[in-house]
Amino acid sequence: MTAQGSLFRPPSRDPALRVGPAGWNYKDWEGIVYPAGAGRSFDPLAYLAEYVDTIEINSSFYAPPRPDDAAAWGRRVRNNPRFRFTAKAWKQLTHDRTDADAAALRADCDQVRRSMAPLSEAGLLGALLVQFPWSFRFNPENLDYLEQVLRGLAGFPLVVEVRHGGWAAPEVGRFLAEHGAGFCNVDQPVIGESLRPGSRVTSRVGYIRLHGRNYANWFREGAGRDARYDYLYSRQEIGQISGLIRKIRQEAEETYAITNNHFRGQALVNAIEILQELDPEPLAVPPSLVAAYPRLAGPNST
Repeated sequence: MTAQGSLFRPPSRDPALRVGPAGWNYKDWEGIVYPAGAGRSFDPLAYLAEYVDTIEINSSFYAPPRPDDAAAWGRRVRNNPRFRFTAKAWKQLTHDRTDADAAALRADCDQVRRSMAPLSEAGLLGALLVQFPWSFRFNPENLDYLEQVLRGLAGFPLVVEVRHGGWAAPEVGRFLAEHGAGFCNVDQPVIGESLRPGSRVTSRVGYIRLHGRNYANWFREGAGRDARYDYLYSRQEIGQISGLIRKIRQEAEETYAITNNHFRGQALVNAIEILQELDPEPLAVPPSLVAAYPRLAGPNST
């Protein structure tokens, strides 16, 4: 099943800007993002690829996908020639680290490389995101570890996400540029020493991720995934973020804006609104999403 009446953005638009959600396999998207009662033959990935030009792969964070699965994802988006995936690197490299074992780190990097090879070889991998937690602080030890990871994954279009404010130091930008790695700008609840939103570019790939601004649940012990990322950006906030994206586009050859506030399809709502801010051409919107979020039925949607 494909999107009825969907419109790919024509070639006259900026081919280097891609905006889309993080992930596509969410039960709470049924009847909101995806048509209710779509049936077992419905392909959510192919459906989304008719409305957006990028999706960030989340499952690769929990385990490297089988190369056959990655190749299949590529085939499922082939109806949109503008489409590129981004993907999160395996958490074994970032959250469950084995710092003392260089051989294990190389083996883990090799496993990630094999898993992403089908998308990379098909020209469908726009960026590989190496995402570290807030607890990963800017210090010589962690900088050395990061260098090992970047060397282990060299050859891919790498982007590094860090969340602690210490990484805003100027030398971090120089370090990433020397290694050909991009800097992931993050919009997140700004609490204490959290990294502030910005428009930093350190490689040919510009990247920004929107996590929402759910201050009440972001650091609350016991808050589940849905609670943390349950946030719908206002139109005013989307306008501010679009301003950052404009700055990123001026410096980068390719720009990716990923919305991670996935609960109940809010990520796709805000992705479409960013495109509406940045692009005057009419955009197609899934009918079920407009029904759930009437604010999408604006003058530059179809």
